[in-house]
Amino acid sequence: MLIRLLRSHLRPYKRPIGLLVALQLVSTIAALFLPTLNADIIDNGVVKGDSGYILAMGATMLGVTVAQMVCAIGAVYYGARTSMAVGRDIRAAVFDQVQSFSAREVGQFGAPSLITRTTNDVQQVQMLVLMSFTMMVAAPIMCVGGIVMALGQDVPLSSLLLAVVPVLGIAVSLIIRKLRPLFRTMQKRVDTVNRVLREQITGIRVIRAFVKDDYEQRRFGVANDEVTAVSLATGKLLALMFPTVMSIVNLSSVAVLWFGAHRIDSGGMQIGALTAFLSYLMQILMSVMMATFMFMMVPRAEVCAERIEEVLTTSSSVVPPKAPITALRRHGELELFNVDFAYPGAEAAVLRGVDLVAHPGETTAVIGSTGSGKSTLLGLIPRLYDATGGRVLVDGEDVAELDPALLAETVGLVPQKPYLFSGTVASNLRYGKPDATDEELWHALEVAQAKDFVAKLEGGLEAPIAQGGSNVSGGQRQRLAIARALVRRPEIYLFDDSFSALDYATDAALRRALAAETADATVVIVAQRVSTIRDADRIVVLDEGRVVGTGTHSELMAANETYREIVLSQLTEQEAAA
Repeated sequence: MLIRLLRSHLRPYKRPIGLLVALQLVSTIAALFLPTLNADIIDNGVVKGDSGYILAMGATMLGVTVAQMVCAIGAVYYGARTSMAVGRDIRAAVFDQVQSFSAREVGQFGAPSLITRTTNDVQQVQMLVLMSFTMMVAAPIMCVGGIVMALGQDVPLSSLLLAVVPVLGIAVSLIIRKLRPLFRTMQKRVDTVNRVLREQITGIRVIRAFVKDDYEQRRFGVANDEVTAVSLATGKLLALMFPTVMSIVNLSSVAVLWFGAHRIDSGGMQIGALTAFLSYLMQILMSVMMATFMFMMVPRAEVCAERIEEVLTTSSSVVPPKAPITALRRHGELELFNVDFAYPGAEAAVLRGVDLVAHPGETTAVIGSTGSGKSTLLGLIPRLYDATGGRVLVDGEDVAELDPALLAETVGLVPQKPYLFSGTVASNLRYGKPDATDEELWHALEVAQAKDFVAKLEGGLEAPIAQGGSNVSGGQRQRLAIARALVRRPEIYLFDDSFSALDYATDAALRRALAAETADATVVIVAQRVSTIRDADRIVVLDEGRVVGTGTHSELMAANETYREIVLSQLTEQEAAA
């Protein structure tokens, strides 16, 4: 997964990667050349007392060092730029894919997990790319080059490498083998901490209202302790890595000095050659250490890449049409024929055989008990979900064949839980129509019964709105969400229990104003409150996903027992008949 992900996203950066490899090659060759020059200075300059040779070779060493530094800086520069660009591209790809998801896929992954995958997981892959460019490219060149140069200094002493390098590789691989499952567990537990923290921040008022502070602290403590436990287990293995490597490196150095001293004593080797060999040994082992550091990051990056690929390879259940319809002949007609909807793996369908017709200039209401499928029904119209059976038609065309932009212009949804974005009142109202004038915004606010409270805010239309609209009340959020839909002026309005937080007086005033504003549009209202929908031209009664009655308030009161029970649970017989 990691290789496939990197291959696809590194492809556009072939030129900078090629330049980076060239710079790393030159830098590494220069580093490998320095010990040989140092050996020559010792054997041909210091031992013989030739000051001119020492100065000449010293100048050469200085030039090689400068070249090495310049190339190393250039390699790090291009490596950092490329890795950051790859991270940016992966984040953008994940974001674009999530934007294409329907509500079904978002629910499948969960918002906390999607956030972690877009941020933390991408960052882990990005860091691996950065370290690969700055360390891993140079490590094999350094290792192979060091072995070749060490053989050039003394072949018998180089036999030590046959023992040292395999021992180091085996020790490192054993530790890495145990790290991989721990990193997978760590990412899952980070998801859990993210989810718990998100729930607690969002539900802070409920927690305070029910005095559940201690309970939520314990709940977060459990999730936090789980992350701590796996992090400690990972940390212990990582802590074991470097002492193991350094022990092998130091023992190797002692062995080289021991056997090298005997070689010098027997006349088979010079002092400068031993110094150079020791330097090459250090370079070889340091390259293995660099590779070790990389291998420590690879298991976690692999897990993160798998999680990223899982998002990128998940197709949305709501697929844009290949040949979309970009214009409609009729305006505002909504028809549902024998519509079914079931969630994947569910035992029973949420909606079964639903028929509904709504015409322009009419208000159609949908009512039913909790869990009867009212919100799901409304979600099928703007294609938050796709029906698993039957057809949903807008102006005589199946919504699955419409251009998504055209469908968005035609249908305006005010969801059950209105969400406002951080910004201002104006930026939220212009979300669906960026070129709306201030006059249009104030008109929409007036219809939505929000003009008075917005006018009292400091800044009016430019008054700040916090993320989620947390700095305004529930009723104010609902009215602002309704105003946002009115600014767009769609041909079909869908109100999903959008008046539940309003008092009766505001509800009545809003419905009167909406009736005049949406006189030529199709209006579909889902509501629990009977007073909100009793004057609708048509009322559709849902029960366990089926339509069990259609008609006006008086017709249903006389002939439909399900509707009658709902009404009498809220009103008296006299109020219902009034």
